[in-house]
Amino acid sequence: MTIVGTSAESIAVIDSGGANLGSVLHALRRLDAPAFLTSDADRIRAADRVLLPGVGSARSAMQALDQAGLIEVIRGLQQPVMGICLGLQLLYERSEEGDCDCLGLIPGQVRQLEAGPELRLPHMGWNQLEWRDFDDPLAHGMDPTDWFYFVHSYGAPIEHAVAVSQHGQTFAAIVRRGNFSACQFHPEKSASAGERLLANFLQSQPIPAPSSTSKEPA
Repeated sequence: MTIVGTSAESIAVIDSGGANLGSVLHALRRLDAPAFLTSDADRIRAADRVLLPGVGSARSAMQALDQAGLIEVIRGLQQPVMGICLGLQLLYERSEEGDCDCLGLIPGQVRQLEAGPELRLPHMGWNQLEWRDFDDPLAHGMDPTDWFYFVHSYGAPIEHAVAVSQHGQTFAAIVRRGNFSACQFHPEKSASAGERLLANFLQSQPIPAPSSTSKEPA
């Protein structure tokens, strides 16, 4: 699939040290998107769009972003930004995982999902979404019966969810606040549905944030 309108744009993939960076870049290149991996603040600020992938723990990821001097850089971005997997959780104020402050771009705290004899963690495998805002740019052309690939043990609250999913409880699967969006699943591993979602991100325009948006952690 070739995405019309991206040939002159640049897509920065923030080097957060996650193991999924190569697969994210590969997925973008399948869409003929000019993506590059970087931790350089100037290149990130200058990019037309920014992706924040992540796997592992919230504390480790925040420490890596802090060491790279990227926390305030990310908070100040005005172009479309999308987090992937852990990248979604990092947009919130805090995470129970490592009891750490995160980027504070979306209100709320990420908490561990419920576990039980028939409810294992991590939540790993294919699951479907319940769309709460089918008018969101990321929902364009999506099918409510689509399946997406998840690997996570922590879930975000649903107040800013565009779509939710279930694993013993309801958690945010796709979120948006202004120009910041994110998905809890791995679009790069979610076959044609994930490819469509990435394509929607590459074609979407920024949505103004509410005037009350705070970019400081609680």
